Amino acid sequence: MTWKQVFTSSIGQKISMALTGIFLILFLIVHVGLNACIWANDGGKMFNEAAHFMGGYWVPRVLEIGLFAGIVLHIVQGLMLEVSNRKKRGDQPYAVSYGNRGSKWYSRSMGLLGTIVLLFLIVHLADFWLPNRVHQGFLLGEEINLYDKMREVFSQTWIVVVYILGCISLGYHLAHGFYSAFKTMGVYNKRHLILIRWCGYAFSVVVPLAFAMMPLSFYFGWLK
Repeated sequence: MTWKQVFTSSIGQKISMALTGIFLILFLIVHVGLNACIWANDGGKMFNEAAHFMGGYWVPRVLEIGLFAGIVLHIVQGLMLEVSNRKKRGDQPYAVSYGNRGSKWYSRSMGLLGTIVLLFLIVHLADFWLPNRVHQGFLLGEEINLYDKMREVFSQTWIVVVYILGCISLGYHLAHGFYSAFKTMGVYNKRHLILIRWCGYAFSVVVPLAFAMMPLSFYFGWLK
């Protein structure tokens, strides 16, 4: 398979989607772990130290470039696959509709769920990442207090609602994507697939729930 086929053929797109998906799953583990520092309930000391490490040293900043590249590639390949699938189906519906017996609704709605997650990501970057990077750029490396920024942002009801909806969409996206990524990469052993499916279900609940609890914790005043 040539490099061109990796990005243009159906098989190549699925493989690159799987690889970037697994990479983003690993990122979510790191991200949720660092953000969980808010529950130390020490006024943000531990969380701000973790945020400083991620934003103040060159290694995480280089990895950040790879992260954005992975996100963009995942989105582009996802859109290309969605367009390709729609062209193959055309305007004709399936002869027999099996509903959830054939596949779960979220498996058939990955494009929609991915779009909602993308919109949520844009809001998230605009709320935290962009202000911090602009602050660093104009003030010669000085960072904002991200814990105080979270308290400010999550005092707004509509923002909290947007985050909750984004986390729900992320959960359903992961419920299919986690299993699908490993299957695409060649895991066909039935026992392994069952394990991966249930790990995917657990991951798709625990991680989005943890993310959703963060704005709720600030909004309801559970953190000092």
